[in-house]
Amino acid sequence: MDKYSFLNAVHTSFFSEMYDKYLVSPDSVEPSWRAFFQGFDFGMESSLDELDIRPAENAGSALINGQQVEIPQSLQKEFNVIRLIDGYRSRGHLFTETNPVRERRKYEPNLDVTNFGLSQEDMDTVFDAGSIIGIGASSLKDIIKHLESIYCDAIGVEYMYIRTPDRIQWIQDWLNVNDNHPSYSADEKKNILRKLNEAVSFESFLHTKYVGQKRFSLEGGESLIPALDMIIEKAANAGVKQVVMGMAHRGRLSVLTNIFGKSPKDIFSEFDGKDYEETIFDGDVKYHLGWTSMRETDSGKMMNMNIAPNPSHLETVNGIVEGIARAKQDASHQDNNSEVLPILVHGDAAFAGQGVVYEIIQMARLDGYQTGGTIHIVVNNQIGFTTNYLDARSSTYCTDIGKVTLSPVLHVNADDAEAVVHAATFALEYRMRFKRDVFLDLLGYRKYGHNEGDEPKFTQPLLYKSISKHQNPRDIYAQKLIAEGVIDEAYVKNLEQEYKKNLEEDLMDSRKIEKTRITPFMQDEWEGFKLMEEDAMLKPINTSYSLKKMDKVAASITKLPEGKKFLRKLERLVQGRHKMYFEDNKLDWAMGELLAYGSLIEEGYDVRMSGQDVERGTFSHRHAVIKTEMHEEEVTLLNELGDQQNGKFHIYNSLLSEYAVMAFDYGYAMANPKTLTIWEAQFGDFSNGAQIVIDQYLSSAEDKWKLQNGLVLLLPHGYEGQGAEHSSARMERYLQLCAKDNMYVADVTTPANMFHLLRRQMKAEFRKPLVVFTPKSLLRHPKVVSTKEELANGSFQELIDDPTATSGKTKTLVLCTGKFYYDLLAEKEESKRDDVALVRLEQLFPIPVAALQKVIKKYNKAEEIVWAQEEPRNMGAWGHLLMHLEEAKDFRVASRRFYGAPAAGSAVRSKRRHQEVIDYVFDKTKDNFVRKK
Repeated sequence: MDKYSFLNAVHTSFFSEMYDKYLVSPDSVEPSWRAFFQGFDFGMESSLDELDIRPAENAGSALINGQQVEIPQSLQKEFNVIRLIDGYRSRGHLFTETNPVRERRKYEPNLDVTNFGLSQEDMDTVFDAGSIIGIGASSLKDIIKHLESIYCDAIGVEYMYIRTPDRIQWIQDWLNVNDNHPSYSADEKKNILRKLNEAVSFESFLHTKYVGQKRFSLEGGESLIPALDMIIEKAANAGVKQVVMGMAHRGRLSVLTNIFGKSPKDIFSEFDGKDYEETIFDGDVKYHLGWTSMRETDSGKMMNMNIAPNPSHLETVNGIVEGIARAKQDASHQDNNSEVLPILVHGDAAFAGQGVVYEIIQMARLDGYQTGGTIHIVVNNQIGFTTNYLDARSSTYCTDIGKVTLSPVLHVNADDAEAVVHAATFALEYRMRFKRDVFLDLLGYRKYGHNEGDEPKFTQPLLYKSISKHQNPRDIYAQKLIAEGVIDEAYVKNLEQEYKKNLEEDLMDSRKIEKTRITPFMQDEWEGFKLMEEDAMLKPINTSYSLKKMDKVAASITKLPEGKKFLRKLERLVQGRHKMYFEDNKLDWAMGELLAYGSLIEEGYDVRMSGQDVERGTFSHRHAVIKTEMHEEEVTLLNELGDQQNGKFHIYNSLLSEYAVMAFDYGYAMANPKTLTIWEAQFGDFSNGAQIVIDQYLSSAEDKWKLQNGLVLLLPHGYEGQGAEHSSARMERYLQLCAKDNMYVADVTTPANMFHLLRRQMKAEFRKPLVVFTPKSLLRHPKVVSTKEELANGSFQELIDDPTATSGKTKTLVLCTGKFYYDLLAEKEESKRDDVALVRLEQLFPIPVAALQKVIKKYNKAEEIVWAQEEPRNMGAWGHLLMHLEEAKDFRVASRRFYGAPAAGSAVRSKRRHQEVIDYVFDKTKDNFVRKK
């Protein structure tokens, strides 16, 4: 019997449902059906070849896997209609009416019915396939009308690449409602118009009052305002308690006043260029500033609103926002992280062009960085400064990067306000339902040039000729509502007059104020913390810790849980730590570091560390996370402290990114000053990849935005013959950024000093970024040890004097820092030079000038003072000392020569250069350094 004879008995509606299910997820259908559909799937020529399918001579049959199968004519047509439906689902976005000022490119093949084995004669034929798009058995004409309305009107939807059937089904069900068109009440329509009017009127007011001033207006993309308004209103009803938003400068002022409630009076003060009330920071341009507010929604719910400060590096803020959101979730919303909603507003050119966007999107589902889904909104001007979109990307859409995480993407005509708000509703509901990213691409235009003083017709004369005649979205929507009878012509005029009247009053009030006051960002999280200047940074802070408590912490982190099998090497390592603490009292670097974390956790602080391979440590020293041998079950001993577990230890191996991850951790520290937040580089100079974060946030945020931040950077540094990229953490770059009171920079040499340095970050009543040049070879150096008493009872030492030198005998005072001290110490001991004192500068900024002057005075019988560094002369700390220490101009400098690369690739050459510097420290007649005149 023909095994496919059942085809004649099964109802076509059943076939339709099964085939549609197969197209969405082949594995979800029963194997015999899957085999049949694989054979029948004649849409792709390549798959036909792979499955050995050949068209049969009879039009009503097919050769499937070598067997001639008779296909009823009606069933063949049903399959063709389903393929047509699938074509609209997959490619309908290419044929939408989403571009308000340009004609869309033509794509082939199109969605003509003849491409799917159908003809005009089939238009009135009723097909059961209509049931799979929610309209029941319908004529082909009605099915196409329905599909055109869903997929080819003002909203184009991309989602068929998603591999999860329930998400695809949810999307299709959502789109099928009302043919993917909104059905708003008269009041809802008036509210959309009101928000559009605010956006349009605000920009036109600024344009007339501040002629020629840069404001990076939203004109051409004003529908962003009602979209954001709707997201926040509906988010509150869906249980969201906090919104964290990031965006670049275009439209930012409108968002600040019309969404976040920043008083126009404050914005006008910033436009007037007044000085600031405070003298301790320099401020920033108005369209970079952050803002925090509490917004009461229409339903009476309170929403905590945060828009992060953003520099001109357009997409840098993405990681900051995700880090802030995660910190808020960890601190207050652990049971339901969807209560904190991240929203990122992008520009099309930056979104397609900036690599950090990809890094951020790759973080979205990772354990250490996921935030329960982000709503991404691209305000698509179709141009970047002067660059046309055809020159700005190779991809079809600027949002194609969103497909990396199999996220739905909606392309919307920004002139169609209701479509924009409808798409934004989809985005919010999808995020809340699936806790995943979703992307909105609002296709609009930019009314003026890159800024309001620019002439766009230089580079896009035809486009801007069209734009100059184009109505704004408010007027377009008002005409629609007038035609519907929702409002009359006087309604919009009254809206505009009332709004501008309020702006005029704010403008008059602002000009009565002499100076601008910047409101602190996230002030609630920072209650009790003070802005501090350099003198306070140099004051001692009590970082001691009870030895009795430390014993208990040490006991917990030097004992593996019973009943689990670990690698023998790990067992020996943990046993060795127990012995070094409880028997030998010689604690190595890893033990000092882990005890710093454990002591802070016992005191109720959380610790978060992330970076590449930080769980074990790049140099296999930390082993903060230990895995069982058989099942790779993770054990984190710092979370096994028993009755001392008052905080949590969070440590995450990051994706292979520096830029996005450092930005994330900076944002985390920005929102949670009571967590010790650490980013560690795999090698120190890998932080080069995050230079924008270092320049625009780490070193300057307090000056620009009045922001404190306690992020710690651990940067492995030391010359050990490992080549140019594995030697230097480029300390000179950080030191060049140091000014007044903006950060700490340290290069410590003992486990005890590292212990106290880390504890100082949390025990201070202020927060400053901390950059630490950490060791590599010193992690296991026999002399790099401290006692537990030095940890418990000591304090951070900015300067460490030579414990063996006698001031009266000292002829040469050597100042140095970091690992180089131990190289010099070895030479001193081997040559028995008791006339040389080696003094370690442990804190490079702020430089402990008074302590340095005191030690110089102590060795006043010395014939010379040497600054010794292993780095080349044009690198390291030497230039920094010349700028910040008056006495440095008289030092003899021992260093490598000037070089373009930090170190030689040859281990032999590197060792020779290193020894030359050491020799010159102890004997100035051995100077091989040649000065260029």
